Amino acid sequence: MKFTDGYWLLREGVTAAHPAEVLDVVESEDGALEIHAPTRPIRGRGDLMTGPVMTIRAHTPMPDVIGLTLTHLTGEQPRGPEFDLTGSHAVPQVSYDDGHATLTSGTLSVRFARSGPWQVEFLAHGRTLTSSGPKNMGILTDPTGAHYLREQLNLGVGTSVYGLGERFGPLVKNGQVVDIWNADGGTATEQAYKNIPFYLTDAGYGVFVDHPGKVSFEVGSEAVSRVQFSAETQELTYYVIHGPTPKDILRKYTALTGRPALPPAWSFGLWLSTSFTTSYDEETVTSFIEGMRERELPLSVFHFDCFWMREFQWCDFRWDPRVFPDPEGMLARLKERGLRVCVWINPYIAQRSPLFAEGKALGHLLRRPDGSVWQWDMWQPGMALVDFTSPAARDWYASKLEALLAQGVDCFKTDFGERVPLDVLWSDGSDPERMHNHYTYLYNRTVFDVLRKQRGEGEAVVFARSATAGSQKFPVHWGGDCEATYESMAESLRGGLSLGLSGFGYWSHDIGGFEGTPAPALFKRWLAFGLLSSHSRLHGSSSYRVPWLFDEESVDVLRHFTRLKLSLMPYLYEAARAAHTEGVPMMRAMVLEFPDDPGCAHLERQYMLGPDLLVAPVFDDSGEVAYYVPEGTWTHLLTGGTVTGPRWVRESHGFLSVPLLVRPGSVIPVGAVADRPDYDHADGVTLRAYGLERGAQVTCVVGDSTFTVVREGDTLRASCGEPRAPWGLAVGGREVRAKAGTGFLTMDLDRDLDGDGDGDGDLSVSDPGSDSATKGSA
Repeated sequence: MKFTDGYWLLREGVTAAHPAEVLDVVESEDGALEIHAPTRPIRGRGDLMTGPVMTIRAHTPMPDVIGLTLTHLTGEQPRGPEFDLTGSHAVPQVSYDDGHATLTSGTLSVRFARSGPWQVEFLAHGRTLTSSGPKNMGILTDPTGAHYLREQLNLGVGTSVYGLGERFGPLVKNGQVVDIWNADGGTATEQAYKNIPFYLTDAGYGVFVDHPGKVSFEVGSEAVSRVQFSAETQELTYYVIHGPTPKDILRKYTALTGRPALPPAWSFGLWLSTSFTTSYDEETVTSFIEGMRERELPLSVFHFDCFWMREFQWCDFRWDPRVFPDPEGMLARLKERGLRVCVWINPYIAQRSPLFAEGKALGHLLRRPDGSVWQWDMWQPGMALVDFTSPAARDWYASKLEALLAQGVDCFKTDFGERVPLDVLWSDGSDPERMHNHYTYLYNRTVFDVLRKQRGEGEAVVFARSATAGSQKFPVHWGGDCEATYESMAESLRGGLSLGLSGFGYWSHDIGGFEGTPAPALFKRWLAFGLLSSHSRLHGSSSYRVPWLFDEESVDVLRHFTRLKLSLMPYLYEAARAAHTEGVPMMRAMVLEFPDDPGCAHLERQYMLGPDLLVAPVFDDSGEVAYYVPEGTWTHLLTGGTVTGPRWVRESHGFLSVPLLVRPGSVIPVGAVADRPDYDHADGVTLRAYGLERGAQVTCVVGDSTFTVVREGDTLRASCGEPRAPWGLAVGGREVRAKAGTGFLTMDLDRDLDGDGDGDGDLSVSDPGSDSATKGSA
């Protein structure tokens, strides 16, 4: 929200008061500092008789994280909900000198000027990360009298800002206005399904605003050298998080707000949907599945979208008996084909649903201030919302899902959750404005907890559209309603990368676009992108997404990239595990891996998949693509060709190809299975080494096995402490394999049969436990 009229003036009707100086500093028993800051200079006793006065409390929930709580009036009743923060205990250090009071947590300090004009600085290793000076922090009212607290933090020269949720505009947020307010706005506007009041920078720090309601960010867009955030409240807390790297910032932010759960391995396979408004029954579903089998297209999950239930009765959680007279039998037949089953749900109850009367009688539906059920006719006639602030309502809703799980359903697509009204009373007394964004957290947590309880830890997965801070704990999330265009494909990628920079580990999108029917060329380009994403789903609005309806080449493209993804599961699942344990996303904006390369700061049409694979989707029928290669000699995974950076590259790719480059100095574990994702990833795994320099050592974890690959001079050695299964080591086209129980493999790279003079082209096998060796170029 903008309050000023240029640099000098306030907008008409706006009033502002800013901390002018520090009156006193009080240290609490827990080590926090409380600063009382009058909003006018104190020149005499007369200045001590009026306000406002702002109270600023400096505290720390964990090392390297410092929070400031800004308070004007303290008489306001506490208003829920609150974010569920899980930071570890930290004991701050407090110090004083003649001019400053300083609180330190780990490597991060906040320093208040005790004399002179108001000044707050956040420092690490003696360097100022960001600061708030005179007229930055403030108490403001708008022409209606609404009361806001505002902060402005300085942006250093060249600092880029990222995050703030799944946003579909430019990846770098500088110059943008961002309102943290969940909306069902598609992927082509400034609105977003997943709004997160957290941003990170490439200057060593991130900022999390601990306010679940509407927060307005002006990212270099009102004061061009500052990030401004404001909320209508009497108290506002924000945390500065020191990295120093972007990945370190994400690790600490997700330690505070929650790490993503690890999805089951089967969820990383291909999902096929009925699509949204298409007609289908068991015969149609079976024809799709049989068509996939006949064409040797590996399929892991089949999804039933909304019309598995009867029209005008969403949600009643009952299979439409006219279309599915034997749901249990059908689900059993799908299970016999080795498939998991997902069904679409949302948190809304239409008036015609039998659950409406039941929920109304039990008090489980959201109410208006007069006690009547809140309803409207958008989306479903007479629709009401489940009141997830009520434990009894959550249990009631969960019981309906438990019945579906007992039938054979495995997971749920948790659609919607954004259009949450304000003229309501929540059962726990939550403030409607603060609950608007937070509703999705309660909704998805309820569903995820049911799955975790009924299916077991590690087997729970949802396919969620809406989110808020902390929702990353309940994966997976997908990008919502995109169009069948290259432009929408690109905006979807921007949204996914932005979400990954907001603490979310896994992300998906509707391959081919949701609205409209993609042209065959677009569909094939999107297939490559979709299968090189965290999760991969074929889904549309009014048309089916089985590939043979586009052209036969689409079948080949889908087969090629699905099998590629499944063979990469040993690598991908460890990247997934890193998202779970560290909070670092699987799909990573280039700046996350290369924060010191200025060429990566604005890249939004390419990404790293895990730490070592660079993906540059093709956004053109012709196959022309330009992408940036960071420093080093990178290898095309699909062709074996090399590209040396740093530089921009222009290439042309057919539909069975895409720029997929391996980072120099990497070892990529490749599985022995390419028709399902949930196999023993260590059984038959091949460790493929790329560009290892002399003296390099790479550790590679696959399942319960840890492999170490070392290059000693012209010898490549690989070892595993307790190899449970056969495994192999490969360089280029050369490979050597070991029997189960063999702990070492060795490759000698000491001749120059390839004629390039570098001595790296030859391979001879010197391990007595090996089964076989093949020769080829290294």
